[in-house]
Parts: sequence; structure tokens; C-alpha cells
Amino acid sequence: MHRIMEAVSGLRAAVTSAADANPVFLSTADKRAAILELVRVKSQVAELLLRIEAAASDVADEECARDVGAMLVASGAYDPVHARREYRLSRALERWEVVRAGLAAGAFTEEHAEVIVRALDELPEEATGEDVVLAEKQLCEWAETFTPSQLRRLGRTILAVIDPEAGEAAEARALLRLEQDAADRARLSIRQMGDGTTRIQALVPDAIGVRLKTLLESFTQPRVAALNAEGLRVRNDKLMAEALGAMLERIDPTTLPKHGGVTTSVVVTIGLEQLRREVGVAELVGTDTLLSATETRRIACEAGIIPMVLGGDGRVLDLGRTQRLFSPSQRKAMWVRDKTCRAEGCTVPAAWCDAHHLTPWSRGGMTDIKDGLLYCGFHHQRAHDPRYAQSRLPTGDYRFHLRR
Repeated sequence: MHRIMEAVSGLRAAVTSAADANPVFLSTADKRAAILELVRVKSQVAELLLRIEAAASDVADEECARDVGAMLVASGAYDPVHARREYRLSRALERWEVVRAGLAAGAFTEEHAEVIVRALDELPEEATGEDVVLAEKQLCEWAETFTPSQLRRLGRTILAVIDPEAGEAAEARALLRLEQDAADRARLSIRQMGDGTTRIQALVPDAIGVRLKTLLESFTQPRVAALNAEGLRVRNDKLMAEALGAMLERIDPTTLPKHGGVTTSVVVTIGLEQLRREVGVAELVGTDTLLSATETRRIACEAGIIPMVLGGDGRVLDLGRTQRLFSPSQRKAMWVRDKTCRAEGCTVPAAWCDAHHLTPWSRGGMTDIKDGLLYCGFHHQRAHDPRYAQSRLPTGDYRFHLRR
């Protein structure tokens, strides 16, 4: 019997013998040893399978399949994507002997091998034969220490490690190509779902993604410990969504490009009595989007929203202006005065807070620091939520509690 068939038969028998063994009864040390050893064995088995696949064109011919990968798909063993990946790697390992030997020794995983092969295949034309040999050896050594994702990043700079002069120039060109490709593939779509939500999907270059993430995290940072109305911690992805709204509300509309002769703005129409009583709905002009009176009052504190108040006959009673917003100098004065969010026990710094009108502008409130105070985003939402009542404390802070 061929040694490979002896190994396959013995491996199958050994694994089968342990099929009904319960690992719960292993000691902690034995569990750790078994896990690490099986990871190595798994890599060795993977290499053996890949080596046989690379030499099995006759099997594909007999099965009338394009290649071994297609034969495995037809047998139901793999889906097409997995089969193609594995077959490509099997052929690549015929060219990269050091990688194959490392996998056969169980030094790293099949995923590591895929990463190394791709990095070697993508070496720039400046790489000499000696560079290629050194790169393969170095990547295999790194694979024993680093995870596949870490190794992937290292693989992009491998030429700079073994040949710094050629690597720097190649890295610059590769980075430029990467950035150009990212710019070409950039996409962003905004679609209203019809259930009160809008789906935003985007694929942007890393520079834009990192900048957006940094900006949003500047809003979520003070809200890490925020709790919802039920006292449960708010999910981070929800905080990021809230941060996007908070960031948009802080954009100065006068700095935006103009179209139609006016600075980009949003107009909200609502009946005066509805606004005062916090019932009914408001409409974003030019869209089918509706807002509650409560939300309209909240965004009037901060966002560049123009409130158009209508009488009972639909006549415009008041076309508000974005000057209803607190000015930068007023904000700074409140920062100095309030120092933190004025909700009881909240320590969110003033610079991360919203400016709130104590007397709503719909009821004659003025944009004056005497009639304003600072709330963090969490408590600003509660201030405009009809489910909550506020009471002023002797310290000047405000206590929130659910209405009974």
C-alpha cells in the first residue's frame, strides 16, 4: 500500500476511535495540548490534500470535470467558491516549496499559506530572484508568529524589509494604485425604507472612513455609559447612528455649497397649535418625510432647520431662521458657566453638549444664554421626550423622571 494511503487509513481510524470520547474529562493542560496539536495536524492534513489535488488531473479527466475543484463541487463536498480557492492554492504550492513545507510541518495554517502565496504573487517587478527567495522565507517565519490578517499587512511591505530602496518606490506606487482603485469603487446610497428609517450604505476610501469614524467617536465617547429609558446600556452601533445625527446638526449651513441660489437648508412646516401642544406632525418640505412635533422642537434647538409655522388656514405665521441657534460665542459662555451637562449627576463635558432652550421658541423663548443651558445628547433627547418631566434642583441642575 502506498504510504499516503496508509497515512489516510491510519488517520481515519485514529480519529474514529475518539469519536465518542468526551473532552470534558480532559485536564485543562491536556485540552490546551490537544487543541494546539490538532491545529498543527489540521494544517498537515490540508497540505497533504492540496498536494494530492495538484497531482490529480487524471481524476478530473476520468470524472469529465474541468479540474479537481469542479469534481469536488459535483460530488457535493464543496461549494464552488471554496473549491476554486483550494484548487488555486494547491497549484500555487507547486511553485512555492518553502510555503508547502511549512504547511506540511504544521508550522502555520492553510489561511496563512494563502496569504503568503498572494503576497509573493503580487511582488512588484522590481523584485529580483534573490528578493523573491528571501521574501518567501521571511513570510513563512512571520506566519509562525502573526495572525493571517497581521501577515497580510506585513506582506504588503515585504519588499521594503528585504530591499528597502526598491521597496520604498514600489510601496509608493502600490499605495497610489490602491487609493485610485478605492476612489473608483466608492459608492453611497440613501434610501427611505417607508417605516420611519432610512438605509445608508457606503463604500468609501479608507481616508474618508477613518475620518468619519473619528468624528463619530468624538460624539459617542461621552455616551459610553448612556442608558435607555429602561435602564439598559445602549448598543454601540446605536450610539454611532445617534452620533451621525448629532454631527449633522452641528454643521454650519452657511459653509455649505449653494444650489438654487440659497445655502443648503431644510424647511419644516407645522401648525402653531400642534407645535405648542406637542401633538400632530410636521413635514420636511419637498419630501414625504414626517416628524413629530416633539422632534421638531428638539431639532430647532440645534440643527440648521428652518421652522415654517402655519396658522389654521395654512397661512405662514412665522418663517424662522437659523439665527434661532445659539451662536459660537454664546455656546462658549455656556461652556464656562455650566462646565458639564446640567442633568443631575451627568458629567459629560460642556464641549460635547447641545445648547437647549429652557423656554421653547414656539412659546416665545429667546436665544439667550439666560434662557439656555447645556444637555448631553442623551439628556437633550429626554428634554424633548413627552414621557419625561424635568424639575429644577437648588443647584440649578435638572432632574428627569418618567411621567406617571
